[in-house]
Amino acid sequence: MKRFGALFDLDGVLIDSESLYTAFWSEMEHRFPTGDPDYAVNIKGMTLTRILGNYPEELRPAVVKAIHDFEHTMVYPVMPGVYDFLSSLRAEGISTAIVTSSDSVKMDYLFGQHPGFASFFDVIINGSMVSRSKPDPEGYLKAAAAVGVDPADCLVFEDSIQGLQAGRASGARVIGLATTFPRERIEPLADMVIKSFEGLSFSDLMG
Repeated sequence: MKRFGALFDLDGVLIDSESLYTAFWSEMEHRFPTGDPDYAVNIKGMTLTRILGNYPEELRPAVVKAIHDFEHTMVYPVMPGVYDFLSSLRAEGISTAIVTSSDSVKMDYLFGQHPGFASFFDVIINGSMVSRSKPDPEGYLKAAAAVGVDPADCLVFEDSIQGLQAGRASGARVIGLATTFPRERIEPLADMVIKSFEGLSFSDLMG
């Protein structure tokens, strides 16, 4: 019997946190200027390791401390319809994974707030497990291999430009969430665009 997979980005897809991160990185740009006026947007989807490459070595510990302090105190609201959609995937036997640029420290904070959340996923690929950030497809290819599903039989759920590019480069069918960017911005990079998971089933999205 053919197997299928659902591979999810985290922030802006499963967790409604992108606006918080935009505000945080805008503040960091004010404190430690890189000279990029769109810095908070342009780094979306990057691992912390890659982000740190934008700063002189002597500033990196302060940036790491700031992001971990921020993530320790922030609230991680689950997007509308996510629990019902994940439950339906479990019932249908669909393999699932999170593919995120977040590090293990942030993931521990998230799962501390939502103790049952990790049980919906067979695999979690965090930023420390890849050598190349999105838009490289490495994370999605690793996740597909880990759940034993051909990327062509997977759906990738993404909201950021670099994430959508990574999903497409992996060979998966890409579902764009119009949560961080407007529909018209992400539509060229997605096979389908949705606003939320409410009322959706896996078969609705397979095309």
